Amino acid sequence: MICSPDEQQGAMIAMARILITEDEDTLRMFVARALRLDGHETHEAGDGAEGLEKLEDRPFDLLLSDIRMPVMDGIELAHQAAAKFPDLKILLMTGYAEQRERADDLATKVIDVVQKPFALPEIRKAVAMALAEQGSEAA
Repeated sequence: MICSPDEQQGAMIAMARILITEDEDTLRMFVARALRLDGHETHEAGDGAEGLEKLEDRPFDLLLSDIRMPVMDGIELAHQAAAKFPDLKILLMTGYAEQRERADDLATKVIDVVQKPFALPEIRKAVAMALAEQGSEAA
């Protein structure tokens, strides 16, 4: 089967390895399942410290992290991940407006902050857009 360039690009995006760091088990599993249905390889962590360990174990294409978590929050995780893995794409999620504002200092490192609650099509679109992003840090 011959694929068009658009289909080939879609296939490259579909093979992304994504780390989902979220302390709410149900939401984490829900998002992981949806992203796997899109063809992504997903790994999960329940807090920022566990997420950082997983990032150090293997390369990931995208970190999808909640901001408000125990042990290490998503802001600290994003700072450490961006410093250690400069090519890693980072997408944050939060249900708290003040937490979203805390992410402002990460503007050059984080592609977007997704507001919770979200519908599955919203998170799937945000992930697809984040994966398609080409080196936005060079601003």
